[in-house]
Amino acid sequence: MTWIDIPEGSPFGPENLPLGVFRFGDEEPRIGAAIGDHLIDLAPVASAQMLDGSQLFAEPTLNAFLALGRPAWHATREWLLDLVRNENDRDTVEPHLIPLSAVTMQLPFEVADYVDFYASEQHATNLGRLFRPDSEPLLPNWKHLPVGYHGRAGTVVASGTDIFRPAGQRKPPGADVPAYGPSERLDIEVELGFVVGTPSALGRPVSVGAFEEHVYGVVLVNDWSARDLQAWEYVPLGPFLGKSFATSISPWVVSLEALRGAAVPLPPQDPPVLPYLAGANLVNYDITFEVFWNGQLVSSPPYKDMYWSPAQMLAHLSVNGASVRTGDLFASGTVSGAEQDQRGSFIELTWGGREPLLVNGEERTFLADGDEITISGWATTADGSRIGLGEVTGRITPN
Repeated sequence: MTWIDIPEGSPFGPENLPLGVFRFGDEEPRIGAAIGDHLIDLAPVASAQMLDGSQLFAEPTLNAFLALGRPAWHATREWLLDLVRNENDRDTVEPHLIPLSAVTMQLPFEVADYVDFYASEQHATNLGRLFRPDSEPLLPNWKHLPVGYHGRAGTVVASGTDIFRPAGQRKPPGADVPAYGPSERLDIEVELGFVVGTPSALGRPVSVGAFEEHVYGVVLVNDWSARDLQAWEYVPLGPFLGKSFATSISPWVVSLEALRGAAVPLPPQDPPVLPYLAGANLVNYDITFEVFWNGQLVSSPPYKDMYWSPAQMLAHLSVNGASVRTGDLFASGTVSGAEQDQRGSFIELTWGGREPLLVNGEERTFLADGDEITISGWATTADGSRIGLGEVTGRITPN
């Protein structure tokens, strides 16, 4: 299927070809496509083939490419597939294959806005039981709309960026007044992020059927969370400083076209949703994540059973007339499955810190300075093949 040597187990096979932004030595950042353990430096290849818009691949972000829209995205994917399949293109492409180990990956796109949802019923139920043990775990609105909040675009960072321990107000149980200091309950959230390319007009909602016309692809997301800050501040207006200090994303944007074979029907929703959230062909993706805490696998959350689909998230985000912009990022919220080892946050895995995990022989609950978290993920297609999403990594440093 390709003339390029692909190492066994590589997440970036010839049907994937995700796009990202890299820096090679002292050269300016530009766009590449990952394949195997290399990337294709797209600007010189596109220029050599006199491709329309070849200069866009020399840009330091994907934004200009994302703004072109689905016809251009499809044409670019067809071009990339031809490059790696056609032996006749070898002489053009091979000089511009760069080992991934030789480059530094950058934030792939300039984030315009960031919205975080709360789309996993398992996660919402677990947190409801932890925070409201004497009442129903799901609030009355949860099955009628995709709950979400507007995050902070300026603190979305590239994988590998150190995460400074946030400080703020926290009120320990039994204390009469809050205290200020570094978070003592620093957590992760395993999420899937959706990258908007085509903008919409102010006042014109995006329908569930128009999802693929606006969204180019996906990234892995770790939405770092300071649970003690969050618990004190979130009533009545929701997350703020407990979330806004950092959100890490993976460097490679995997296209929806590459994921098409991994689409699965959305599980049944009861009660029926309102018409603007309804659709005959709503899907999730058969994606499995793996969470490594200082190198040890601690959880494997599945995405396919999420209650709300990404198309419904986008429709709800815009139903009041809010526009979407090129570079918008909206994320699924924590992905958690039904089993204990499928929970996508440490507050769930350790049940609020009461049931520690054994990590490299040490009992652990929340993140300590020096801890490193890596989240990887892959989609499984109907024929059993894998489409890798790469990984997102971050290390905690003292405040």
